[in-house]
Amino acid sequence: MTSAAGPIRVLIADDHPVVRRGMSALLSSLDGVEVVGEAATGEEALREAQLCRPDVVVMDIQMPAMDGVEATRRLAALLPDVAVLVVTMFEDDETVVSAMRAGARGYLLKGAQQEDILTTIRSVAAGQFVMAPRVAARLLGHLRQAPAPAAPPFPELTGRELDVLDRVARGYSNARVAADLSVATKTVANNLSVIFTKLGVSGRAEAVILARERGLGEGTPGSGP
Repeated sequence: MTSAAGPIRVLIADDHPVVRRGMSALLSSLDGVEVVGEAATGEEALREAQLCRPDVVVMDIQMPAMDGVEATRRLAALLPDVAVLVVTMFEDDETVVSAMRAGARGYLLKGAQQEDILTTIRSVAAGQFVMAPRVAARLLGHLRQAPAPAAPPFPELTGRELDVLDRVARGYSNARVAADLSVATKTVANNLSVIFTKLGVSGRAEAVILARERGLGEGTPGSGP
């Protein structure tokens, strides 16, 4: 982490020479920032980082031989005090999450405003975590989405058969199930025969075990008549 007295030392890793030169010129023009090296591959980024010990590595994702995610992972292991700021055109969730898991402290999209780049470099150098607003908003939206409803147990059973199985799993007798569902006891017996066949079980006890494993039969068991 950089000291308060000196400039923030930055290493730029990008496989496009034009992008590297442009980023270098931009950062060199900013107060409190010093570009100390450049790299065209992930391997070069690791080597240069060990040589010049920057405070921040501005890392592209797509580079030959070793991409930015792998380079970030190895850099985090080799030089944990060096902050990696990913600056890339990729904003898909998989890339973002992979970079963050690899140890990146910041994630910006190429084309970010000069003030945003400077602010982010200062933030990650100070140990903070920063993400491009558009990327952060989308990821947060995914987190806020309601989880998908769980698949219903035993989709092969009809609604009535599920009702019967649930009550049997609670310990109800056939008579108690019949009274509860307002049907004849013989109807419950017939339902159970069909249920046993559909579930591939040999009898009531095995059906109860299977039903409880799938979440049926919760509650206080009935004693039955």
